[in-house]
Amino acid sequence: MSITSKVAVIGLGNIGKTVAKNLVKGNRPVIIASREIEDAKALANQLGDLATSAETAEAIKEADIIVLSVWFNTIKELFEQYADEFQGKIIIDPSNPIAPDENGGFKKIIGERESAGKLNAEILPKGAKLAKALGTLGAVSLADTAFQTPEKSVLFYATDDNTIDKSVEQLIADSGFDAVKVGGLDQSIRIEVFGDLHEFGAIGKPVTVVEAKAKL
Repeated sequence: MSITSKVAVIGLGNIGKTVAKNLVKGNRPVIIASREIEDAKALANQLGDLATSAETAEAIKEADIIVLSVWFNTIKELFEQYADEFQGKIIIDPSNPIAPDENGGFKKIIGERESAGKLNAEILPKGAKLAKALGTLGAVSLADTAFQTPEKSVLFYATDDNTIDKSVEQLIADSGFDAVKVGGLDQSIRIEVFGDLHEFGAIGKPVTVVEAKAKL
């Protein structure tokens, strides 16, 4: 897989919009898709020539790397609906398995020791490759610390497939961050909300490579 592979961002919540904006800022073309095609068209127009819009099925077919910036529960629906289209693709999963709680915060909606990365790997469409990435910071930090100088902030990632490491790391670099791999998908719980390497977990803030490696 070329490190200049085509990228599609599916879903235009806060994370999806920010990922698309960061990629364009990093001079990486991006295909934008959403359930509401008019929203995708509007964002693509806003971001300029490096951004194009497409229906979800078309975006998956056209791209090599698919960023599924949707709610955790929606990923299963997409896997089922577009199983054929996902074959041979690199799927980037930034999801966090959380929902609002009764106290104005968030709660985990899967088992305490379960992770979105592992659960999504179990239902991964045939022939697709999965990386947990782009979800280790909240949307505000993802926007505010992209392309930070003099030292970049880190985005952690996890994958069981070493053949996609370069593609994932290039994607993270083009988003304005340094990439740090934490291991396989059995480590993805660490980079999801409440995990020790997530901004909304023990690490508590964006970190540099030196700070990140001290935590591994």
